[in-house]
Amino acid sequence: MNIQALRTAAFKTAGMSWFQSLGRRRLIATVATRLSKAYDYDGKTKVSIFNTETDMGLMITGYSQYGFRLNNDMVLIGPITVFPRSVLSWNVNSYDDINEESLSLFPTLEPKIDVLIIGIGDQNPTPVLTKRIIKFMKKYKTNVEVLRTEQACATFNFLNAEARMVACALIPPLHISYNENDVLQTKLKQKQLYETE
Repeated sequence: MNIQALRTAAFKTAGMSWFQSLGRRRLIATVATRLSKAYDYDGKTKVSIFNTETDMGLMITGYSQYGFRLNNDMVLIGPITVFPRSVLSWNVNSYDDINEESLSLFPTLEPKIDVLIIGIGDQNPTPVLTKRIIKFMKKYKTNVEVLRTEQACATFNFLNAEARMVACALIPPLHISYNENDVLQTKLKQKQLYETE
């Protein structure tokens, strides 16, 4: 008995013909080939930075003591409210000015927002302030997060990238902390700005 006959006999006992087995092997080989080509790049990892893509809505790419920069290169001065597709100025000077009147815009929005994120500058939120804001927004069944501005920007960007109905009210921080890398990047940008060809 040759090898071919043994294979045929084994497949018959297994309930499939040799041709069916050959077809399955080809299918498995095709699927394995397709899966091995799932990464068809030149060996470099491709990274998409959410807050630079404008098709995902507005995102906050930077902030300073004076205001904020959005992913569409718009620079806004002072406290702002950011929505997935629009921005408004927010009439507060500090977190002490956050009250029912300054928050009255958010319950009136349609469609209703899922989460309101409030960035109060570089101070840590006090329990009294947080309770006061949550108590007011609870009447309108709106979830609220009171955070430092840096954390509020990151949270807004994340929720907006997930296509959630989110709004963010931000007060620029009074103090900005930076590290050596920030200084080096600023010097490099200044050098590039003044370079002539």
